[in-house]
Amino acid sequence: MVMVGASAMAKSIERMKQKQETSNERQETGDRKLMTLGFSPCPNDTFIFNALVKGKVRVPGYEIREELHDVETLNRKAFEGQLDVTKLSFFAWLMVKDHYDLLSSGGALGFGCGPVVIARQGMTLKDVTDARIVLPGEWTTAHLLLRLWAPEAGQRSFVAYDRIFDELTSGRADCGVIIHESRFTFQQMGFVAVADLGAWWEEQTGLPIPLGGIAAHKRIGSQAAAAMQSAICESIALARRNPQDALPYIHAHAQEMTAAVLEAHIQTFVNEFSLDLGDTGRAAVRALEEKAYQTGVMP
Repeated sequence: MVMVGASAMAKSIERMKQKQETSNERQETGDRKLMTLGFSPCPNDTFIFNALVKGKVRVPGYEIREELHDVETLNRKAFEGQLDVTKLSFFAWLMVKDHYDLLSSGGALGFGCGPVVIARQGMTLKDVTDARIVLPGEWTTAHLLLRLWAPEAGQRSFVAYDRIFDELTSGRADCGVIIHESRFTFQQMGFVAVADLGAWWEEQTGLPIPLGGIAAHKRIGSQAAAAMQSAICESIALARRNPQDALPYIHAHAQEMTAAVLEAHIQTFVNEFSLDLGDTGRAAVRALEEKAYQTGVMP
């Protein structure tokens, strides 16, 4: 398990700043510039980006090279400025927004889709505060929400999101915060819900929970960022019109998942906010930032 402090993140951002000039040297692919695009192997992302990475939708003047990583790896790559366009947790984006512009399309926001605190048996908030908690990454929105909900919880550790169940089963942790498809399967794995952090957020704010967004590094320029945003919208539209076309790409990267869970995952995380954050989505992001500063979670 990994435990990392804010100082390491600050060093990463400083290295990113030092690399800005050299980052502007673009690799060419024929007559088109190379644009790196990072997103997760989760079904909602592969559904969204299938047409784009398969060349059925293009960003004029650019060749797209995708990189698939878990969200915490994407967060840390953003701290280093490694990707031109990337999916990242909104918590992480708050740390790098001086270097990455948030796009309006491709994100994961919504109602009824937030992280869930689970355990082998029922627990109270006081129990959670004193417990060993395992989370899917230090810079995930799941971690930020846990900090807002249980600010005194100090025994926090981090593993890849798909190892949360194992940490709980082994007894190395008392409770955990799950994301992605785990919210659809934790009960059949023998766990119980302690708290739905998304529902808690909705009660507190009346807003959708902003989980992750798509951001473009400022070095690519506003024109390229706008073209990518339009391409993402078109890629989503194509996937919705012909979802069967995206299935091979989705299955190639999905964790072991039943067809029912895969469908529920896509329906939950690909919604109107995926096409456009809109005023409501951006208000949710602002609320997340305000609460992070008000409670002292933001360094």
